[in-house]
Amino acid sequence: MLKSVVIAAAEESHNPLIPEWPDIIGALICFIVILFFFWKLVLPRMTKLLDERAQAIEGNIEKADEAQRKAEALLEEYTAQLAEARAEAGKIRETARADGQKIVAEAREAAATEAARVTAQAQAQLEAERQTALVQLRGEVGSLAIDLASTVVREALDEDKRAQAIVDRFLADLEADEQKAGSGN
Repeated sequence: MLKSVVIAAAEESHNPLIPEWPDIIGALICFIVILFFFWKLVLPRMTKLLDERAQAIEGNIEKADEAQRKAEALLEEYTAQLAEARAEAGKIRETARADGQKIVAEAREAAATEAARVTAQAQAQLEAERQTALVQLRGEVGSLAIDLASTVVREALDEDKRAQAIVDRFLADLEADEQKAGSGN
């Protein structure tokens, strides 16, 4: 059967792949009408639309570049402010350390002054107590000396001036001996 189709096609002089002239002319007229319609209506609208999109894209690119420049400027400013804040924080820490050291030094100085004052007061109090004890001791030593002298001599000393002079001389001798002993040390 295939053989008969090939033989029938060979007998025919017309090629089915090549169109006839009236078909070519009709298709050419349709193509020219569509080309004219496309050229006059579609192409200008498409060109206008593409130009608008290109301008919008360029505008957006410019806006993005401007935003990027602003962001970089803000980043630099932020970085500078951050560095300044860190430097200021360092200064504040150093000032606080210096103030702390100053406060500690003042407290130590105040404590040393207070200790010196307390020591001086204690020494003054000791000196006053020593003087009081010395006065009491003089009185007791004087009366003991008078009693002793009365017993030894068996005579009563009636005169207070004479007894006082003896006591004073005895105490003066005692103090002189004490000072000599204190100077020797």
